[in-house]
Amino acid sequence: MLTIYGCYTSRASRNYWLALELGLEFRSVPVVQARRLADPQAPDAPINTASPAFLAINPMGQIPAIDDDGLVLTESLANNLYLARKHGGPLAAADIREEGQIDHWTLFAATAIEPSAVRIVRTIDDGAGETEEGRAVIAGALVTLAQGFAIAERHLSTRDYLVGNRFTVADLNMAEVFRYTMSQTAFFERHPAIVAWVARCHDRPAFKQMMENRLAERF
Repeated sequence: MLTIYGCYTSRASRNYWLALELGLEFRSVPVVQARRLADPQAPDAPINTASPAFLAINPMGQIPAIDDDGLVLTESLANNLYLARKHGGPLAAADIREEGQIDHWTLFAATAIEPSAVRIVRTIDDGAGETEEGRAVIAGALVTLAQGFAIAERHLSTRDYLVGNRFTVADLNMAEVFRYTMSQTAFFERHPAIVAWVARCHDRPAFKQMMENRLAERF
């Protein structure tokens, strides 16, 4: 059985969403980020990314991790590529060309978008979004994101989805990364093709179920 270690309010959301898309039976082991706890080593602390039990799964101390019948993988986007490839169907590549495109857009999201998008999320989560310093950090992140957004906007302006004109794991992976930028409404809405594409991805029942689980999560 597939086991997913993490919490819905983390990059684990990607793996939960994909498992729901594929209709997989899975076990969820809640693991919270240590930075969210006052004392991660307290005797009554929930299992977290600094807990010895979790570090035995992922020595990097990051979530998510998955264990698929003994195969442990600890990179969220790669986890999804593996699961889609293993289980096949429309979310997976139909041929080697599509596989290359799916890998391309997944790595594009990881390198061109995610680092700056995470800076935005962390700045807001730390309560600094409305400070002068925080606004400067976000403004700098948006400058860095502009080129990647322009590339994605051009690609999506002539198609509904990234690869094969259907929803694939590439869309799921990249939509989860682009979601981190949606707080920047003015910037985001300057890219209507991206806005429409994200809306299509977020209209899927599996995404809605993942978000419902995320909103119900308590630590």
